[in-house]
Amino acid sequence: MRDPWKAYTSLVLILLVAFGARLAFAWDQERQIPASALATAPFAQETGNIAYSLASGKGFSNPFRRETGPTAWLTPVYPLLVAATFKIFGIFTVPSFFFLVFLNILFSTAVCIPIFHVGKRVAGLGVAASAAWLWALFPGAIMIPFEWIWDTSLSAFLAATLLWATLELADSNRVREWCGYGLLWGFALMTNPSLGSLLPFLLGWAAYRARKRGAAAPSMESVPWLQRSALALGLAILCCVPWTLRNFVVFNRIVPLRSNFPLELYIGNNENYDDKHPRFPGPITKDRETVRYFRMGETPFMDEERRKAMTFIVSHPRVEAILFADRFAAFWTGLPNALQNFLTTDSWLVRTLMLCAVLSGMGALAGIAVLVRRRSDYTIPLAAYPIIFPFLYYVTHTSLRYRHPIDPVVLLLTAIAAQAVWCIVRPRQTNP
Repeated sequence: MRDPWKAYTSLVLILLVAFGARLAFAWDQERQIPASALATAPFAQETGNIAYSLASGKGFSNPFRRETGPTAWLTPVYPLLVAATFKIFGIFTVPSFFFLVFLNILFSTAVCIPIFHVGKRVAGLGVAASAAWLWALFPGAIMIPFEWIWDTSLSAFLAATLLWATLELADSNRVREWCGYGLLWGFALMTNPSLGSLLPFLLGWAAYRARKRGAAAPSMESVPWLQRSALALGLAILCCVPWTLRNFVVFNRIVPLRSNFPLELYIGNNENYDDKHPRFPGPITKDRETVRYFRMGETPFMDEERRKAMTFIVSHPRVEAILFADRFAAFWTGLPNALQNFLTTDSWLVRTLMLCAVLSGMGALAGIAVLVRRRSDYTIPLAAYPIIFPFLYYVTHTSLRYRHPIDPVVLLLTAIAAQAVWCIVRPRQTNP
């Protein structure tokens, strides 16, 4: 019995399986898609277009590959990474695509490391291994590194690493480690600003733990907990300042991170709805608004989108409540109108993705309940991921990809719930 358990809890084996599964999926998909499509189609979105502009010497601009000028549509980390890849392997080439897919696979595989260590700290070695195995074999995690040349896989790695760092930081009074934590947050914000919704809860929890620890052993504190917390927060903000200053110079207004929130808000809240027939906007919505973006330019366009979205929200409160509930369901099932899509689709892959999304969402809720019942010290940082992070998408619009950054923690909570169920069932099996 010891050898299977040793294999099951081997992080090295989990990493190898995770890497192999992602590589195998990418290889299988690559064989079915023409090389000409692989060199162009994955880059036909905002990330690829901005990277093209950067690699062509036009600066951080043109999110739709039209001469529309400077943009703050995305934060700079991942477009710069894609632009650097273009410089080395060529713009819109198959080698560039393969290299970025390989990086995405590495990011996705590496998620197993922080999730394993967080799980071990929170609930023991068994939960740690189960959570890492779930991520290694999770269908969405296997597919996304190939399907999306975007920051999605990197964001999942950063989200999991931030949780790991938060738990480790709570027991540290070293200023250097708090500084490193702040810099990690700064990099995460410059990669995916959506992760910023977790910052008050994770840093706040770490500061609270540091305060309790300092009160218990005041002689061990060389720097007060409040100063360490403020230093971490200050460094996180400082990492964003150069980008914010660039945006102020370019747009003559403060754009702290990204400019496109008004559009995302309008996509999910617009005149495609009415009180009698509330429904999700058709796919033409963004295309129609993009034409207006070309004509107006980024700043006036976003101002107009914000005005239209807020007008609709204020004037249709009942529809907004329905849409909020619909987006909540879509976030946790993977698709809008989940039951209808599940029954009508002829794709086993879509059904598998939806089923995994639903089960893991239910598992996360059960995992939070287990932590609350146990009065775990780690309830707040873990629960923040499925409770706080999705709100941005409940009020705008959602997709399975938007949920992906928190999926590692969702699966960890699922593993915690599964362990609790196993502990209840096992005695009944051994003592009938």
